[in-house]
Amino acid sequence: MRRNLGKWGYVLTLAALLLAVTATSVAAEGVVVHYRARLSGANEVPAVDTDAWGMAQFKLSKDGTILYYKLGAIGLEDATVSHIHLGAPGVNGAPVVFLFGPVAGGTDVNGVFVRGEITADDLVGALAGMPLSALVDQIEAGNAYVNIHTLANPGGEIRGQIQ
Repeated sequence: MRRNLGKWGYVLTLAALLLAVTATSVAAEGVVVHYRARLSGANEVPAVDTDAWGMAQFKLSKDGTILYYKLGAIGLEDATVSHIHLGAPGVNGAPVVFLFGPVAGGTDVNGVFVRGEITADDLVGALAGMPLSALVDQIEAGNAYVNIHTLANPGGEIRGQIQ
């Protein structure tokens, strides 16, 4: 059963998601390095016609060994899995980190739905066995993106380059 939040429910949910995902992180001795991605169907290759959108926030530990993340979306139905992929804007690439799932049958998403941390042990595919700095280097070069796959769009429904 799908819940109809109404216009104001979505506005409040969007506001809460933006506040949660765009807050600046400050450590005791200075600013912690952080990255963001804004996910939309228009960023998928090929583009996907969807009203869903999302945000991802990443914060790198001071020693560079842990990448903390939050992932959220609004209006996403039947989400099955989310990854970080290697690929420049407009280019599809293979996954190198799982952020969520896989979930058989999918789950509906309206807000921040997963938080976690990535270490070198979580890297798969082309980055398996490498240090976390290999992923960070790809992010800083503009060669990494997040996407969320759904039952309706198994190749990905929303995507955003990590910056």
